[in-house]
Amino acid sequence: MGKEINLLKYYPRSKRPIEERGELISEKDRAIARKFDIEYFDRDRLTGYGGYKYNPKFWKKTVDYIISYYSLNENSKILDVGCAKGFMMHDLSIALPNSEIKGIDVSKYAKDNAIDTQKNNITIANANSIPFEDNYFDLVIAINTIHNLPEIDCKQALREISRVTKKDAFVMNDAWRDDNGREAMLKWNLTALTYMHCDDWLKLFEEVGYKGDYYWFFAQ
Repeated sequence: MGKEINLLKYYPRSKRPIEERGELISEKDRAIARKFDIEYFDRDRLTGYGGYKYNPKFWKKTVDYIISYYSLNENSKILDVGCAKGFMMHDLSIALPNSEIKGIDVSKYAKDNAIDTQKNNITIANANSIPFEDNYFDLVIAINTIHNLPEIDCKQALREISRVTKKDAFVMNDAWRDDNGREAMLKWNLTALTYMHCDDWLKLFEEVGYKGDYYWFFAQ
C-alpha cells in the first residue's frame, strides 16, 4: 500500500458551520445533490457548491505540490477521476502544457459547463468502469469522488484506478478517526454513499489490492 499524504494541504477549506449545515440539510437535498446536475454545481448551497466557478487560488498551489510530489513532467499522462468542470485539469495543463491530461465524470452538466480548455478532454463515465486501457496513466487522482458510490462500486472503482495506472495513484475519501469525527461527518455529508473509519478504509484498500496513496476528508 502507498502512503498517507495530504496532497490538498494548500486547498482552502470550507468555513460552513457543521452544526448549522447538519440542521438545514434534508434527505431531499442529498437526493438532489447526488444527481450531480445544475442543482449540485450552480444552485443552492444546501444541494451543493452554490456556484462552482474557476478560481486559480483553489488549485494552483495544490497542482504545483502534486507535480512536485510525483515528479510529473511534460511526458506524463494524468487522469482526474471525478473531474467535475475540469478546473484541476486546467491548472495542470498550464503547468505541464505538453502532458496528456484526461478527466472522467458522471455529470453531463459538468462536462457541458466545463472550462473551455478541458471540455474536450473530459469523458462522461463512472469510476467503476474507466474507459482507458491498462497501465495507461502515470498518475490517477480521485479526490472526494469514489466515496459517492455504493461500497460494491467503490471497491470496483479502486480496482479500475489500479488497472489504468502504471505508476502512481491518489484517492481522498470521507472518513473519521473517532466518534466526534463520525458525528460531524454524518451532519456534513451531502453526496457520499461509502464513508467509514480510516482503519476500515485501509482494510478495504487491502481487500481490493489498491496500492496507491491516500488521504481523508474530515468534517471540521
